[in-house]
Amino acid sequence: MSESSGSTLGSTTSEPSGKSVAAPSTASAAPVHIAIFASGAGSNARKIIEYFEGAGSKSTSSQVKVSLIVCNVPDAGVLAIAKEKGIPTLLINKNEFAATGYVESLHNADIQFIVLAGFLWKVPEVLVRAYQPGMKIDGALVNGKENVSKGIINIHPALLPKYGGKGMYGSRVHEAVIAAGEKESGITIHWVNEHYDEGGIIFQVTCEVALSDTPETLADKIHLLEHAHFAPTIAKMLG
Repeated sequence: MSESSGSTLGSTTSEPSGKSVAAPSTASAAPVHIAIFASGAGSNARKIIEYFEGAGSKSTSSQVKVSLIVCNVPDAGVLAIAKEKGIPTLLINKNEFAATGYVESLHNADIQFIVLAGFLWKVPEVLVRAYQPGMKIDGALVNGKENVSKGIINIHPALLPKYGGKGMYGSRVHEAVIAAGEKESGITIHWVNEHYDEGGIIFQVTCEVALSDTPETLADKIHLLEHAHFAPTIAKMLG
């Protein structure tokens, strides 16, 4: 594996517009409350939850807390993970999500940062706007300081801007990568804006696409990258 040039997080990261800004500070003793949005089995959600439980990051585990799992599929595996871990859940429907983004529910849970981890619906503009970095969250105060949003991020199973957009998810992405004869693929962690997969890139890492790869074997390689890099990237952004 090799990281794509210019992709590694340092003291700065790109904001949704693509401009470079200082990474959000979490000097306050209060943790940053995260909501994970997921539609499926929840393997990435589990890795993130367990990372911030302390197994993966002792230095940041007390600074970041997964406080809510948001799901659009009533029998999704991620809901069982939430139950196992004692994390509240929010089951959403498409019409209300499009109309309100469930912003009030997220604010009521003090959610500051949203992570899309295998979430298949487009995020509505009302939610994107409410969670632009620096936006106030319901006028709440945390340790005497304004409670503000730190943004929305997504993970995509390819090297954007290639193989992104509406309908490009899961095996469809890997099939397209192989059909195009690509020599490498990878993951992209990026900011979320009003358009599919078009927000500023935060981090990318690559893997080889072998001649013998199938969509299934390529998916296995991509899952390894996701599990290895998603949670640490969140930690760097919020730590």
